[in-house]
Formats: sequence, structure tokens, C-alpha cells
Amino acid sequence: MSLKKKIAISFLISAFIIAILAAFEYINFIEIKKEIRNLELTDTIRSKSLQLRRHEKNFFLYGMPKAAEESEAIHKYLNELDAILERDLAIDKTGKLSYLKKRIREYGGRFNKIESSIKNLTDEFENTKDTYARYHKFFPLIESTFLERPHQAAEFLEKVFLLPPNHRLVIGLRELYSDIQILRKDGEDILVISKDLDKVARENAEGVIHMSQIAILIFFPLFLVVGIGMLFVISNNVVNRLRLLIGFVEKTGKGDYSHIPVSSQKDEVGILIREFNDMENQLSQREEELDRKNKELLQSRKLAAIGTLASGVAHELNNPLNNIYISAQVLMKEAGDSCSLTARETVNDILGQTLRVKRIVGDLLEFARGKEPQLRKVELNDLIMGAYKLVSTTIDTEYINFEMDTDPAGVIINADYEQMERVFINLFTNAVDAMNGKGNLSVRINREGESIKIKISDTGRGMSADAVEKIFEPFYTTKDKGTGLGLAIVFNITKKHNGEISVQSEEGKGTTFTITLPQRGVIARSDSDEAI
Repeated sequence: MSLKKKIAISFLISAFIIAILAAFEYINFIEIKKEIRNLELTDTIRSKSLQLRRHEKNFFLYGMPKAAEESEAIHKYLNELDAILERDLAIDKTGKLSYLKKRIREYGGRFNKIESSIKNLTDEFENTKDTYARYHKFFPLIESTFLERPHQAAEFLEKVFLLPPNHRLVIGLRELYSDIQILRKDGEDILVISKDLDKVARENAEGVIHMSQIAILIFFPLFLVVGIGMLFVISNNVVNRLRLLIGFVEKTGKGDYSHIPVSSQKDEVGILIREFNDMENQLSQREEELDRKNKELLQSRKLAAIGTLASGVAHELNNPLNNIYISAQVLMKEAGDSCSLTARETVNDILGQTLRVKRIVGDLLEFARGKEPQLRKVELNDLIMGAYKLVSTTIDTEYINFEMDTDPAGVIINADYEQMERVFINLFTNAVDAMNGKGNLSVRINREGESIKIKISDTGRGMSADAVEKIFEPFYTTKDKGTGLGLAIVFNITKKHNGEISVQSEEGKGTTFTITLPQRGVIARSDSDEAI
């Protein structure tokens, strides 16, 4: 017999087995549907019974302020339960639904009686107030709690108001207490019956489902034995996955490192696909690493070239600026009070603009010098808090919510205190400016493998993708006023500490700067370490 015939016969036998299984499952499905309908009914009854008890408890707990609202809810659930039971009595085989309906109506009658008693007692309280005016301070307390503890209210009236035991108010409160206890017992019975109905319905549903599972466990292995698995796995699944793998290999040759969807099968083809995906991950990571290193190298060369240029320009500008500043001061002194207001304002403007340019030149020199860090042990938490306090002295941070998440025991790193302080001052200043002085500023410090990560996040206006690409370039700034050297200096200092800095930002959703320092430069603080 040819392989083709064997496959055809295997398919026919498998189809016959599946047809038997399908017929059985169809009949079982109708039964499951019926049991699920019963389960939905009992679950609805149980849920509404629970709600009824909840509003009952609230009715007596909160007293008169919410009595009307809770009473309306109780009547609502009583009517809904009565309607459900009236509609579904036809499927009541055990008689429990009929019994439950009877108990619900008894409960409703009892509750109506209690409401009537409450109204009569309220009227009696009003009549009693005039007779016992000297106890007027106690009436609000009694009226607010008599629904919850009517027997205690009756005892209080007997002891304090000296009402006789046969007084209508005392008798009414004791009868109310008795009715409440009976009502609660009826409510508990309703809840027990509804839970019992729900339990039985669940057991029936689970029984039918169990039968369906047994049928599947019997017929499905037969279906696999006769060859349907071989037919589809070999001729369809394996071949298709091999074709898919060939297509992805061609894409990889063109630089596309996308993954092949991994199936749950653990055969040789599946292992090959997983190994291929691992290789794709490694190639993608190496590609990203090369791209990142190339960008860093380009950035470093750019910074070095700009630093050399900035150093020469700054030195050439510094002396003329000093001369201009001194000359303007001399001119102001010589002119005295005799010069006009316009001339004095002009000279003051010269002085102000000269100082502004001198600050820019100072930033240029700082950027160009890039002195090597003088490493020493620094407590990172104290350094960050100190930097934030310095920022708070120069700009308004009253409406900034600053928080820091770190190791409470502290973290000591090897760093140049002044340089790292400048890093955090620049980042905090930019964050406060991006939030317009109002928002959340957070610092998170975590150890990850051999590195420590410091994340500074704000809830400011964020940056575009184009701005994120250029943010560490010298002279690039998103501010109306600024030299664009602050983050370039931050970048240089981080690199000189053998660290890395990256930024994630989205317009309107804030910005997060991440500084990564090598673990070898970080020392866990011990009890023997001295405070920094």
C-alpha cells in the first residue's frame, strides 16, 4: 500500500473518530448550556440575596439618616428576587425555589411590619419629647441609635427617663428588637438557601463538563494514533516552519534581525528556530552596541574639536571683555550724576551684557578645560540632597515635589565631589525649568549587575525625538536663553568618571536622565565607614 493510500485511510479513520466525538460533544454542549443557565440563575439569586442582606445591615446600622434610601434598596431587591423566582418556577425540580420564594415573601412582610413600627416609634418619640423636655439632650442620641440597639434604648428610657415597663415606647422598642432578630434569622435562611442552590448548580455544571473532558481524553488519543498528527505535523507544520526559517535567513542577510514566531512544539525545527532567534538577538545587540559606540566616538571627537576651538575663542574674548567691563565702570564713575538718564541706562546695559558674555566665556573655559576628576569617597545620597538644596537657594522650588528612592543605609562612590555636584545641579535646574517651577522631581538609585543606575525624572514639558538626539551636543539648547553647554559639560564629567548618560523624553510627558556608573567605582556603605 502506497504512502498516499496510508495517509488517506488514516485521515478517514481519524475523521470518523472526530465525527463521533463531535456528536457526543454537541449533545453534551446542550446539557452544559442548560446547566450554565441554572448556574446563572442561582448566582443571580445568591448575589441579590447578598445585596439584600447588605442593605438590611446598613438600614439598622446607619439609622434614620439613610433609612429611606436603604429601605428603597431592600424593597427593590425583594421585588427582583420575587420576579426571578416567579419566572423560573417551571424549572424547579427540587422545590427549593418555591420554598425560597415563600421565605422571601415572609421576609418582606416582616420588614414592612418593622417599617410600620419604626414610624409609630418615631411619632411616639415626638410626643414624649414634650413630656420630658429636661432630657432633650438625650433624644437625638436615642433617635439616631434606636434602630441598631432598640433593646438598649428601651433600657435607657426605663433607667434614665424612668418610663414604666408598660409604656408604649418601651413596649414598642422591645417588640422592634424581637422583630429585627426574626428578620435577621429569615435573612440568614434566605442566604443559606441561595448559597445551597448555587452550590448544587455548580456541582451539576462541573459534572457535565467533567463528562465532556472524559470523552475528549478517550477519543483524542485515538485520533492521534491513526495518523492525523503525522499528516498535519509532517506535511504542513514542519514544512511551513522550514520555509519560514528560509525566508528569515534571507532577511538576516539583508540586515533585518526580526524574530521568527516560536511555536510550542519542541522538535528539531522548533529548537532550530529558537537557536536562530538567539543568534538574531546577539547580532541585533552587537549592531546596537557598534552603533552606540560609533555615536559615542563621534560625540567625543566632536566635543574634543569644539573644546579646542572654545578654549582659543574664550581666551581671546576674555581680555577684551575685561577691558570693556572696566571701561564701562570708569565711564559710569566719571559721569557721576551729571549724565543723562538715557546715558546711565546705556552704560548699565553695557555692564549687564558684558557680565552675561563673561559668564558664557566662563562656561566655554569650563567646557574646554575638562580637568580630570579628583576621586575620593563620596556619599551619593548626601551629594544629591546637597545639590538639590543649592538649586533651591537660587531658583524657586516651593511647588516642586522632590523625592528620592535609594538605599537607606547610603551608597558611597569614588568620585570628584565638585564635578558630580555640578552634574546634578545642571540636571535639577533643567528639570525645574522644564516644569515651570511646579511638578514632581524624583531620583531613583538602583544597583544592576556591575553598575549603579541613577534616574532623574521630571514631569515637565518633555522634548521631541530630534531634540533628544542633539541634547548633549555643545551649543544646542531648547531654551530661549542659554549657552547650550550645561548638558555637554554633564556628558564630559560622566565620561571622565567611566560612566554613561542617556535620556528618555516625550513631549508633554516629562524627561528621564539615566546616569550609569561602573560598580567598581561604587562601594556599599558599612558601619565602619565614616560619614562624609
